Amino acid sequence: MIGKVPPKIMEKLVYTKLGVLDSSVLVGPAVGEDAALIDLEDGRILVVHNDAITGASEFLGWLAVHIVSNDIAVRGARPRWFLMSLFLPETTSENFLEKIMSQVDKAAKELGIMVIGGHTEITSNLDRPIAGTTAIGIVEKDKAVTTSGAKTGDYVIMTKTAAVEGTAILCTDFADHLRNRGIDEETLKKGSMFLMRVSVMREAISLAEKGFATSMHDPTEGGILGGLAEIAYASRKTIELWADKVPVARETKLVTEALGIDPLKLISSGALVATIPSNSVNEALKNLQMLGVESTVIGKVCDYSGYLVKVIRNSSIDFVKDVYMPDELFRLWKEISN
Repeated sequence: MIGKVPPKIMEKLVYTKLGVLDSSVLVGPAVGEDAALIDLEDGRILVVHNDAITGASEFLGWLAVHIVSNDIAVRGARPRWFLMSLFLPETTSENFLEKIMSQVDKAAKELGIMVIGGHTEITSNLDRPIAGTTAIGIVEKDKAVTTSGAKTGDYVIMTKTAAVEGTAILCTDFADHLRNRGIDEETLKKGSMFLMRVSVMREAISLAEKGFATSMHDPTEGGILGGLAEIAYASRKTIELWADKVPVARETKLVTEALGIDPLKLISSGALVATIPSNSVNEALKNLQMLGVESTVIGKVCDYSGYLVKVIRNSSIDFVKDVYMPDELFRLWKEISN
């Protein structure tokens, strides 16, 4: 089993063993929820999230800051502090460590974040570096957003395109495999630059501050489809996904087709999914347009119908019943390592 531990195992073995329960924790560990919310009892909420970067190495430092910060931003909070535990293979050079930390520094400065601690070590039996990350922010209590807030009748919007992060990882860490399958250098170069679009902070903060979003989510592992399944699960709803409406960039189409990957199931940090009341959709889309962020309506929230996502394509209808969506990236790692 590669990737996230399935929710049923988490609910059985992890979420039942949380130490002393604290009444100030408004949202703790739960399937689909992006970050913990802790009541500071002064009208503000402390937002904390821990994550890991395991499927990328070329731009690990850049992703380490942005990915965990996205999970703070979708709560409506601006990330302010960052910590990282970095585990490096025995063959790691000082130049490679400097490269990672230079990326961390650049990303943190871009988002206005301070690195306040962490841990760095050389670890045996690793074939690539792994980063455990934590980000922290603060939000006014009436501006906080959860994954579980989707309401029947809301429309689902997404920003940018599917598999933003996944495309960048494929075009960097899997570049040789793509070259062998006929992908040209220009496509690889453009695809790798998708990493510059991996932050959702601007759009997430704006939607939260203006009160447009009933829920927001950062679709990481499992891609857009996995992210929507998690919103549906957390909100106890069914989401109708109009799959043909999901924007997929040309570079993403080319590299995913070359590797036999479904872009809707490929890690998609950089795209934000949010549920918006029907009477606010047009205003929310205009707001995002003013920010210079492309956005698309891709579905609708419905009463729970025995499944989480109804995937409607021109030629077929599929149903997602399980909130666990294995990511295509980890399947690819497994295939290549065998």
